Amino acid sequence: MKFVRRVLGGLVLAAALAIFPASSQAADQVIRIGFQKYGNLILLKATGDLEKKLAPLGYKVAWTEFPSGPPLLEALNAGAIDFGHAGEAPPIFAQAAGVPFVYVAHEPPAPLGEAILVPKDSPIKTVADLKGKKVALNKGSNVHYLLVKALEKAGVKYSEIEPVFLAPADARAAFERGSVDAWVIWDPFQAAAEAATGARTIANGTGLVANHQFYLATQSFSDAHPQVTDAVLAALSDIDRWANDNSHAVAEQLSAGIGIPAPILEIALKRQAYGIKPLDDNVIAEQQRIADTFFTLGLLPKAVTVSSIVRKTGS
Repeated sequence: MKFVRRVLGGLVLAAALAIFPASSQAADQVIRIGFQKYGNLILLKATGDLEKKLAPLGYKVAWTEFPSGPPLLEALNAGAIDFGHAGEAPPIFAQAAGVPFVYVAHEPPAPLGEAILVPKDSPIKTVADLKGKKVALNKGSNVHYLLVKALEKAGVKYSEIEPVFLAPADARAAFERGSVDAWVIWDPFQAAAEAATGARTIANGTGLVANHQFYLATQSFSDAHPQVTDAVLAALSDIDRWANDNSHAVAEQLSAGIGIPAPILEIALKRQAYGIKPLDDNVIAEQQRIADTFFTLGLLPKAVTVSSIVRKTGS
């Protein structure tokens, strides 16, 4: 795939490399964490709790924001970050490209947290109506698999739609001006579009995909610093327990930084799942099915074995 093979050149990643060079980790005892505008890592960053947990281990934290999972995985590959999170598809594309990382944990399924949207006045009523239509999505993201499975269930071949690969902000603009017929997107962008434009959902992940979130680390960092990796996961577990029962407070805390009004963000948070765990056989098998599907469609350059890069519990 083009995005997993190209040399890093984006401004965000260039800045990350400049600020957090790979050699700084050993000298400064810093764990470099990549996060997105949504999820528990951005909440953990806001609380400062991780810094407190890592201080006794002699570690500091450097945070870098990414617009989606694919560039975050590119940063792992470049040695710009040590730890991050992404949906189901980005790690699969990254593994196929030879990125040296491991899965360290996952969140429970959140099938309501991604959807295929159409404009409120669109004549499109079902997924079957997408045949021959332009569909915007972030290439290699979790919604890529949702689109594949939704089309499969509706009896439409992937080759019978016109995918338009756009990052969320650009996809939102294209969706609003009518340049695309549908948009496959995840929360909180999903909730924001529903509220702002009246966009209709013609399918979400229910009955189609699990929509897991995965926590990932470079193989080298996980192997060399297991106690630091465990401390990050422990801090995430603490945040999980709090966020699960306090969606209103979480929405209020994150609203300004994400740029989405708290009431809309709260809707998205209630569609999220909480309860971080190591990957078990069922989750690995689900992830393998996604990988096999992408390979069959010709979207991966080679087949991958997901179980070969899963961090062993306690290691």
